[in-house]
Order: sequence, then C-alpha cells, then structure tokens
Amino acid sequence: MASHDSTFRTTTRFGKWLDERLPVPRLMHGQFVDFPTPRNLNYLWTFGGILTFFLMSQIVTGIVLAMHYAPTAAGAFDSVEHIRRDVNYGWLMRNLHAVGASMFFLAVYVHIARGLYYGSYKAPREILWILGVVIFLLMMATAFMGYSLPWGQMSLWGVTVITNLFSSIDSIVPGLGTRIVQWLWGGYSVSGTTLNRFFSLHYLMPFVIVGVVGLHIWALHVVGQNNPTGLEIKTASDSVPMAPYAVMKDAFGLSMFMIVFLWFAFFAPDYLGHPDNYIEANPLSTPPHIVPEWYFLPFYAILRAIPNKLMGVVAMFSSIALLVFVPWLDTSRVRSAKYRPIYKWFFWLLVISVLALGYLGSKPAEGVYIAWARVFTVYYFLHFLIIMPIVGVLETPSKLPRSIAESVLGPGGGTLKAGAVAAPERR
Repeated sequence: MASHDSTFRTTTRFGKWLDERLPVPRLMHGQFVDFPTPRNLNYLWTFGGILTFFLMSQIVTGIVLAMHYAPTAAGAFDSVEHIRRDVNYGWLMRNLHAVGASMFFLAVYVHIARGLYYGSYKAPREILWILGVVIFLLMMATAFMGYSLPWGQMSLWGVTVITNLFSSIDSIVPGLGTRIVQWLWGGYSVSGTTLNRFFSLHYLMPFVIVGVVGLHIWALHVVGQNNPTGLEIKTASDSVPMAPYAVMKDAFGLSMFMIVFLWFAFFAPDYLGHPDNYIEANPLSTPPHIVPEWYFLPFYAILRAIPNKLMGVVAMFSSIALLVFVPWLDTSRVRSAKYRPIYKWFFWLLVISVLALGYLGSKPAEGVYIAWARVFTVYYFLHFLIIMPIVGVLETPSKLPRSIAESVLGPGGGTLKAGAVAAPERR
C-alpha cells in the first residue's frame, strides 16, 4: 500500500482502544482522506466513483427485487409485472435496477475510453488495468444472465442464440459444444431450469464483482492514480489530499450523472429496453429480429460480421480479451494521447468504429449492414494489433511539462508548499 504522512487523530478512549487493536478507521482515513491524488484530474476521473455507486445501487435494488421474483418459466413474467404494479415502490426498484444496468455500462465505457486515451494501462499499472478488464467481463456475464430474468420474448431468444454459440466448438471437438450447451440449458432447450440457474448466478455474480473491485482499488492505491499528463507525482505540490478535493469533485460528477439516470428511471424507464421483451416468452414464436441489450451491440456486430460461426465467436471473445494485452501492445514512450499528435486521431477512429458497430449490431444481418460491420471490425483489430505498436515507435511526442504542478500552474508552479501532502511511495 502506498505510504504517506497520516493526519489521522482520535481523541476518544474507544477510538484509541480500537486503533491499537484493529486500526480500520486509520486505514480508511489514510486511503480515502489523506491519499495524495494528482492535482490536475479532470471530470473523466469521477467515473470510478460513479461506477462504485452504481455497483452498490444494483446490489441493493437487486436484493429487494429478488424477494418478490419467481424464477420459474410459468411465474417469471407475471412476477415482474407484480413487482411493478402491486409491490410498494416495486416500480421504483425495478426501474432503478433496469435503467441502472444501462447507466452502469455507459459509465464503464467512458471509464475504459479514458484509460485508453490517457494511457492508464501502462507500467506500473498493468495489473490495475487487467483487473478492470476482468470486472468488465464479469459485468457482461452478470448482465447477460439478468437479461433472461424478465422472461420476455427477447429474454428467451437472446439466451437461445447466445448460449448456442458454444455449439461452434463441435467443429473442433465433435459433440463437445453440444454437451456444453445442454449443460448450460439444463436440458435440451431453454426452459425454466435455465432460468432458475441463471437467476442463481445473476444473484451471486455481483458479490464476486465486489471482491474484484476491492482488488482493483487496492492496486490503484499501491501504484497511485494516473492523470491527464501521464506524469507521476514527484513532489508534494503535484498532489492534493483525496478529501475534500477529489471527493467533492466525484460528488459533483455523480450528481450530474444522477440527473440523467433518474430522468430515465422516472420518465422513460422502458426506453433503453427492447419492446419485444414486454411480450411473454413463447418458444413457438421467434421474433423477426433478435438483438441483445444496447451495451452488447458492438460485440454482437463483430460476431455477425464473420460468416463462419466458430470464427465469429472467436472474434467476439477476442475483441474483449485483446484489452488484456494493451499494456504491451502500446510501444509509446509517453502515456497520454494528449501529447501524441498522430495516435490521438487513431484513438478517435476507434471510438467511431465502436459506435458504428453498436449501430450496425442493432440492424438486420444483411446487405450493407454486414459490409460496414466487417470494415469497422477490421479496423478495431488493426488498431490494437498493428496501429498501436507501429505508431508508438514512429511517432514523435509533443513536449511534456516537467511536472504535474507545472501543467496546472504554468512554469515555476511546482514549488513545494509547506504542509503539502507527500507523494505516494513508488516501488
């Protein structure tokens, strides 16, 4: 854990007694009050706190909903309607949970984009980045299983399509993929058994995410936070205490994000969902166009862009797994794209490609939609496997400031001030 001068003081007899035996308040004070944060952080750094809030919100609302939900094929759809119509404030819990899932993913995509732009994955933050990718994968698994729980048409057929992807393994090991699919279903088709086991895992997974988030925060506090310049904290004038400065900034960022979240929750709770999912699941009636939730659409577009089923599945999973290797694929001498005049344009092309794939994933798998999906899929992989390594070697970065303080205060602004917070330990 990064070390720094602590201002923790306790004057009560109980506080002193506890501090000598189990110094949890001292630990929390040191890591969330005194902890030195770069003084030049912008509002993109508030999304870490926003994500922590939404994780807790999803757990609390999910526990309440689970008290009234019936995980059976006969009762699931009606229990969701019962929650919305008959349970006291059930409509609010359901809206907060459903809309909260979309806001959770919106925040995590901004968080990932910020990390990619400012090089938050580069040494010594590789483990921090990898843990973030693990959290993202766990979120996707949790959201996929949660999407099945309303047991509407899109729930049933979405689960059928996605779980059937594992049958592509049959082309490598005959019969293995089919056995995996049947194991996931708990039978020979998607049924109440599938729903029940997905409900159990959906309830469990958020607590696993909490554990990995704890490791993520621990790793962050060992190596310290990155910042828009990509420079490390060198002197006390480069940093400010986390509280009240970063805490108040996080609180303001969260309050602004909450306005968007609550607007959807109160005024358009069903806008981000698919209308077919408000029709009860019917295994004898296939929807004309099966699509996942909006936050899965870019990866769904990659899956459909490749005509071979097995290669499509490999490409979809590879598009996520590829993020783990970004710390080693980026060969640049500097972290932040702010000082990389060539790479920053390729970064925005990546953002456009992901947004375009999201749009194309919502369209039918035919004609021009497939053609463009292939173009943007190719660029997505080229960005990480070819462009990032080559541009990092050939590019000449812009001149960096000498310190974080200089980037904020101008030349000569890095003078050490009395009483300033010490920099975190570097190992």
